[in-house]
Amino acid sequence: MLSIPASRPNAYTGSPLDRAGHLREDADWIHQALADPETLFAPVWRARSLMKGVEAGQPEAVLLTAAAAEAVRMQDGPWAFLGLWDGRPVFTVDCSAAEDPLPLLPDGMGAFTDLRQVAGLLPPGEASVLAHARGLMHWRTRHRFCGACGAPCTPRSAGNVMVCTACNAQHFPRTDPAVIMLVVRGDRCLLGHSQRFPNTTMYSTLAGFVEPGESFEEAVRREVKEEAGVEVGDVFYHSSQPWPFPSSIMIGFHAEGLSEAITIDPEELRDARWFTKDEVRNHQAHGFGLPRVDSIARRLIEDWLEAG
Repeated sequence: MLSIPASRPNAYTGSPLDRAGHLREDADWIHQALADPETLFAPVWRARSLMKGVEAGQPEAVLLTAAAAEAVRMQDGPWAFLGLWDGRPVFTVDCSAAEDPLPLLPDGMGAFTDLRQVAGLLPPGEASVLAHARGLMHWRTRHRFCGACGAPCTPRSAGNVMVCTACNAQHFPRTDPAVIMLVVRGDRCLLGHSQRFPNTTMYSTLAGFVEPGESFEEAVRREVKEEAGVEVGDVFYHSSQPWPFPSSIMIGFHAEGLSEAITIDPEELRDARWFTKDEVRNHQAHGFGLPRVDSIARRLIEDWLEAG
């Protein structure tokens, strides 16, 4: 089995931002940027992002000016500096405290939409910025207290660090690494129907979180063995994808299946099967679906099909 390169970037990658970490500690610069009329804000409301054109199938991100953002910032939600986009400061602000933030904004601002519904249609740079904002605000709203002593935390580094007010412990945004893999044996691939897919016919690649003291390759072999009972040999890196739903990074692989018999873990999978390329290409005719187009799971499958 040969390594199969990624044919194109994954959704939520290719950020246009210079994260400009050195500016996070410059309190005067941050203060001026927050008031600068050229500054842009990516608002997040209850894990949704502001967009327009969604109903027409042509979604685009709506970034607010400092003046427009002031109304939602007054809700006292967390905010953070994301970086520079062509030299313009970009912040994010969480306005979840408002029951409906749209009346607080100028007319024609669109609506707050689940990013996953439209990410495949958004310009790649916009999808990346919105994912960045969503992931960072999820962390900020759920890490208000110190995990070491339980005292309240206060934001530092322009919202990118939380510091305990009692023990001074520093807490940084959390990203949980997960491996996701397409296991291939001959001209067939292994796909599973997860317990998380109760109302669909979708079959997808296997995946799981990396455990402490474990390499990515070891995690691939362990997860496949645990979930499907299949032994895995060589493991080849394909690509990675930020997945802030809520706080993961998916590390994608193609893996060599050494055994064929399947023994599923019923707590993880409802079913798992070996599928030929023809079956996968014509999955609807064979009565099953594939993962969503913005997912790295779909990219792993498509690149295997295109490899010949």
